[in-house]
Amino acid sequence: MHRYLLHISYIGTTFRGIQKTVNKLEQSRLDTNSIQGCLELALRVFHPTNEIQTVLSSRTDAGVHALHSTVHVDLERPNGKPYDTTTLVGVLNRTLDKQRLPIRVLGSQLVADTFHCRYHATGRTYLYRFAVAKDPPAGDGENLRNRSYEAFVPVEEIDRCYFLQSHSFDIERVRAAARTFIGLHDFRTFMSVSRQKGPSRDHPMFTVRKIDEINIRPGKTLALATNATRAAETYDFWDIEIKAKSFLYKQVRRIVGALIALGNGRIDERSIYQMLTIPSKHSWDHRVELAPACGLYLCRVHYRSETN
Repeated sequence: MHRYLLHISYIGTTFRGIQKTVNKLEQSRLDTNSIQGCLELALRVFHPTNEIQTVLSSRTDAGVHALHSTVHVDLERPNGKPYDTTTLVGVLNRTLDKQRLPIRVLGSQLVADTFHCRYHATGRTYLYRFAVAKDPPAGDGENLRNRSYEAFVPVEEIDRCYFLQSHSFDIERVRAAARTFIGLHDFRTFMSVSRQKGPSRDHPMFTVRKIDEINIRPGKTLALATNATRAAETYDFWDIEIKAKSFLYKQVRRIVGALIALGNGRIDERSIYQMLTIPSKHSWDHRVELAPACGLYLCRVHYRSETN
């Protein structure tokens, strides 16, 4: 038996999420509405002698994408020898491509049988992409000011970025408030209620997390040619990058939602301060909307150099 670490990427739009659903009444049926289920189905082409069970390093919800995530899997070849990792990548990608699945294997490596892709990860970086419609130049007239910016979203950006219209969006105010989240905090207010129950979630320390970095930078459109020009003229694109060892359920989307609400002027800095310093589900400011899944990307799962 040999253990393999697979580096993967995917577009999550059409999936229920990365994690498969296990129905005890249907043990042999794979969940092909999840990235994990589709990957396990693709791994069957190697005909290992053991049951295929992938282990996830990170969980993403429906509609969330990944530029880099990882899973590990144990495979036992009939002759006992390890599979060639280059062949593993090539065959998996051909299989996924034939099924028209937006999942790609970036690389594969043999790891020790004691290695765990989740517990040995040293950190995770998430990227959130959003675009704010620019205010029309002064003197362009009332009709131009009231035009529907939502009418133009580059086709290349559909379900890849969050587009919003906001007069006088204050990105500098957002940058300043983002620094409030850096460091060790109880993020109970910024955790959505998960359907997965566990005794550890009732412990107060479960919601304590440390945010290592939050960087907000000008972004750019994924659109091409004429669409790119029009997108750049219509929207300001922004990237919010957040790095921590681990995150709570929907924590990133709640943080981003709060920052966008601040930039929009729906809430002020005091609201963010209260949500962060009074950790409770009752402290959530309901003027804040959860940032849509389409703009969120798992950007990187970090490991020590000897593993990565």
